[in-house]
Amino acid sequence: MENKRTYQGFKDLIVYQKAFALSIEIFNLTKSFPKEEKYSLTDQIRRSSRSVGANIAESWPKRKYEKAFIAKLIDAQSEACETIHWLDESQALGYIEKEKLNELNELTLEVQRMLESIIQNPGKFCY
Repeated sequence: MENKRTYQGFKDLIVYQKAFALSIEIFNLTKSFPKEEKYSLTDQIRRSSRSVGANIAESWPKRKYEKAFIAKLIDAQSEACETIHWLDESQALGYIEKEKLNELNELTLEVQRMLESIIQNPGKFCY
């Protein structure tokens, strides 16, 4: 059997760490959103950003089944795209500054690129 890199778990993945950091940053940022957005924009952006890391975590036990593993990572990418949409809307409504939008969008895109790399090379992770 080929010797593959051993991971302690999904928490060791840099992509997971970045996705987790993104969700925490968005949570803290949205604390200042208007109260009338609590059950709409605030809830949506928090859910989508949290779902990126959650889908990465959910993918981990599925590594035995490459297609299931990839499908969960694609779900994570989809949630990252949704997060970018909500970030853009937040900036358009004046809730976040353009510089903060750019910073968070860049982090989200970095997560997406890392996910795409794993999706294109699942053999490094699957067994």
